[in-house]
Amino acid sequence: MARGISVRLEPFLARRLPPAREQTLSHKGIFILPSGFGLAWLVLTTLLYLLGTNYQNNLIIGISLLLVSLFVSCIIYSYRNLEGLTLKRLTLPPIYAGETLAMPLQLSTQRDAHQIALAYPDINPVYASANTTPNEVLIPIPTEKRGILSPGRLKVESRFPLGLMRTWTWVDLDIAHPVFAAHRQDTLIQTPQSDGDTQEQGSLVSGMDEYQGLKNYIPGESLKQVAWKQLAQGRGMLSKDFAMPQGAPRWLSLPLQMPEGREHWLSVLSYWVDELSSRQQIFGLSLPGLNIAPSSGDAHRLACQVAIATFDSAPVTLRTAGSDPEPTPEGPNSRATSHGRI
Repeated sequence: MARGISVRLEPFLARRLPPAREQTLSHKGIFILPSGFGLAWLVLTTLLYLLGTNYQNNLIIGISLLLVSLFVSCIIYSYRNLEGLTLKRLTLPPIYAGETLAMPLQLSTQRDAHQIALAYPDINPVYASANTTPNEVLIPIPTEKRGILSPGRLKVESRFPLGLMRTWTWVDLDIAHPVFAAHRQDTLIQTPQSDGDTQEQGSLVSGMDEYQGLKNYIPGESLKQVAWKQLAQGRGMLSKDFAMPQGAPRWLSLPLQMPEGREHWLSVLSYWVDELSSRQQIFGLSLPGLNIAPSSGDAHRLACQVAIATFDSAPVTLRTAGSDPEPTPEGPNSRATSHGRI
């Protein structure tokens, strides 16, 4: 039901609360209505007032007026509890299909905010408080399939102070995060550009071709490899580590025949991307309409995983309903000439 209401209000919310990584709540997007307890409070107040006027009992009339004043005060305090609250989405971690994404969300405000419920539709809420010191909470977002995760609007709700009023809003934190294909181990067709030992193919050995990172300086190494900038920063004596690819790089691609289904083999590709990256081997990825040039390193691994996750897929919503700018991998076109097996 909450999802349906949010969808119907989406054009209105898009104007009042456009998608943004950081949102600060104001009167433009805060809604207030009596809760079930608040409606019962109003009914009781009305009955007391009618009873007091009927019997001309000033004490009962005074109590009913006191209850009305408390109700009106709750409207003001419930609004002030959310007004000025800033929600900032932090960097999202990598996630694989079937896992639950723990979205880090930073809360801060100029005054104390209490009993704030944060949740996406059909997911149990996370309760938090906020003050002038930024407070970080984790919002669970379950996933089921690979693709780009767009969970929609986050519901921010509070019934502070007495539960008489329900104050809420929906914020779009501008999430379009890749969900990597789940790992599946299997033998995968790969396309080396030349014959050779597949175990050594694409591996890295010490050399001067490709920069790998920094390592502790070993006495006797050339001073040309010393990381002078890091030394000046007080990080100690470090040297630049280079590696040289051994043999032809590997090419990962989908097999021509896929009786198990395309999703099965995309999951196998996802497994081998991480496996070859952990071995520090050079490999390329070839998908229909997209080729990523052979390389290595974490940036290359992420580019390949994003390409697999977004290959011919629609946006992913929450499992119960059925990341910073994300990299869009591109690379020069390359074609395979022979075949082997991993």
